Amino acid sequence: MTGFELSSPSTLPATNGYSHVAVVPPGSRLVWTSGQVPIAADGTAAPAGDWEAQTRLAMRNVGAALEAGGATWKDVFKLTIYVVDTSALPVVRRVRDEFVDADRPPASSLVRVAGLFRPDLLIEIEAVAAVGR
Repeated sequence: MTGFELSSPSTLPATNGYSHVAVVPPGSRLVWTSGQVPIAADGTAAPAGDWEAQTRLAMRNVGAALEAGGATWKDVFKLTIYVVDTSALPVVRRVRDEFVDADRPPASSLVRVAGLFRPDLLIEIEAVAAVGR
């Protein structure tokens, strides 16, 4: 059982791979991750310019951070994704859906930024999870 409820009320615009609302009940344990970029634990970055590889590695890193906090992808109720360009959004969504429950997607924000801390990085992802009682 997850520690949250997700919904997309009909009073808001239709969504494309996210939920509008996440409600976390009292007593759930919350886990926040820092923004994760496409750099492996050994310092190797995903190939420059490769949206699919960079998104997948950033999502794997989020998964590792969640695990370190005692959570899993099923516990994620909020994602924030920072990208340097929105033209690859279909690729980002496709890879994201390999990790989240696409039938019950978390509330999400996508933010286009001028750049990340290294010019070869295209994406940074952070998550918030609620672990049920």
